[in-house]
Amino acid sequence: MDITDDDLSRFEAEGAAPLPVTNDQGYVENEGARIWYASYGSGAPVILLHGGLGNSGNWGYQVPALVRAGYRVILIDSRGHGRSTRDARLYSYELMASDVSKVMNVLHLAKASLVGWSDGACTALVLALKAPAQVAGVFFFGCNMDPSGTKEFVFTPIIGRCLNRHKQDYQRLSATPSQFDEFIEAVGLMQRTQPDYPADDLAQISVPVVIVHSEHDEFIMREHAEYLARSIPNAKSVNLHGVSHFAPLQRPEQFNIAVLAFLGGILP
Repeated sequence: MDITDDDLSRFEAEGAAPLPVTNDQGYVENEGARIWYASYGSGAPVILLHGGLGNSGNWGYQVPALVRAGYRVILIDSRGHGRSTRDARLYSYELMASDVSKVMNVLHLAKASLVGWSDGACTALVLALKAPAQVAGVFFFGCNMDPSGTKEFVFTPIIGRCLNRHKQDYQRLSATPSQFDEFIEAVGLMQRTQPDYPADDLAQISVPVVIVHSEHDEFIMREHAEYLARSIPNAKSVNLHGVSHFAPLQRPEQFNIAVLAFLGGILP
């Protein structure tokens, strides 16, 4: 069924589609945190990395489509998000990339494709830069790699609905359910001060990358997405029409087609 939820009213009320049932889930200890993961299906591994303040349940429309296409899908709750915990250290994309690497090692995944959304996209690209042997390719959706790439923040009804859902999910899933305000501040500090990778660093990325930008993205400048596509060797660019930063929820079929096209181009 083709879902359309452009204003996120459905997401606010119900969340994304429920994740499939799996017994292949657990926690991995890394750098002072317990990182939750779950695995679905079989085939070439694809890791989905959600955005800031969210959790793996936000991928509910993507997991079944990827499993049907013959991929093994691995979800990871970023440290401090969803079911994962964190220590007192400041958030960083490098630390979250190390969490992904550790989960891969524990699951004996020599290499995986990474599909990243917002903060998850930055985490994926950082891992591709730091440990390219682990990364088959990066689907980079809706994020910046230096401070110049962000728009001036404007609070909109869509953002408010998304935030309301994130708060409900945090209170339901987190080991610290009463600390949502502190969580927002800690993640926000990271987002305001990171990442900051210059073009020289981007030029060192050696894995296949597609830079995906939405027509109405609330946070990221189109010019920055174009800059990333120019600066990363052999990177491709994809534009999603009629959607915003929340495309995987607004029009999942359109988003899934883009993901599957990317994976089909880099995986057998």
